[in-house]
Amino acid sequence: MNSVLILIDTLFNLYLMVVLLRLWLQFARADFYNPFSQFVVKVTHPLIRPLRRVLPSIGRLDTATLILALLVAAVKLVVIRLVVGGVEINPLQITILSVITVFKEALSLLIYVLILRAILSWVSQGRNPIELVMGQLTEPLLAPIRKRMPDLGGLDLSVMVVILFLFFVQNLLGEWFGIY
Repeated sequence: MNSVLILIDTLFNLYLMVVLLRLWLQFARADFYNPFSQFVVKVTHPLIRPLRRVLPSIGRLDTATLILALLVAAVKLVVIRLVVGGVEINPLQITILSVITVFKEALSLLIYVLILRAILSWVSQGRNPIELVMGQLTEPLLAPIRKRMPDLGGLDLSVMVVILFLFFVQNLLGEWFGIY
């Protein structure tokens, strides 16, 4: 039973991260002709298209994609509760937990993207199209920290500073809400 729950949780979390990545790509106005961006768009478009007919964007925020992220989190929670059995499905509780789940996965996604960007910077030397998108996504977070950090002889520790801060936020949320 535990293996089934881990599989369900992992599959839903992976798709939720792709949906959140699409939201982030749109918000950051990243290059949508990049192969990585095209993958994200093609994977999420079948579910976002019907929502777009009903939900207009608000400025740079794509509400259809945000609602899809919340729906994916809600379906994940309902499916897990149905598999476990005997657990009451309270709509208000599912809604609140969906928002928390989306926020938790957004933090995790940000950490993964920062780690991937750091690894790609060591390996690809700027020739990878994925690295270009990762730079477009993370540079607004890293640039202010990079400006305030002392010169360390070409060593950029801004990624580590942001990741440590995100771990702190995750642990703080875990202490307050018991979700991590």
